[in-house]
Amino acid sequence: MELQILLCIIVYSMLAVSPGFTAPQISDVQLEQTLTDRITMQRHLKCVLGEGPCDPVGQKFRTVAPLVLRGVCPSCSDQDVKQIRRTLAYVQRNYPWEWNKMIRQYG
Repeated sequence: MELQILLCIIVYSMLAVSPGFTAPQISDVQLEQTLTDRITMQRHLKCVLGEGPCDPVGQKFRTVAPLVLRGVCPSCSDQDVKQIRRTLAYVQRNYPWEWNKMIRQYG
């Protein structure tokens, strides 16, 4: 199942920062399926790190993740923030090298 939420993965459920664009909303179950799919996660992580192409969900995560890391995201709903934080925690635990690179790049 190819959803995106690196991050978003994840995150996939986030509202877009640019006007007129909305990323598809996903359920918590779909998010879990995405997080446990290593191939999909690696693709999204490459997108977020600027090392590979991005789908619309990856682009959204790439835009919003830095805001969430800093504790702000004015265009995110409570559900979006919850799923983004879940995704970031998962990446931190399961992809430590990529996590450290994200922190250096966006932190």
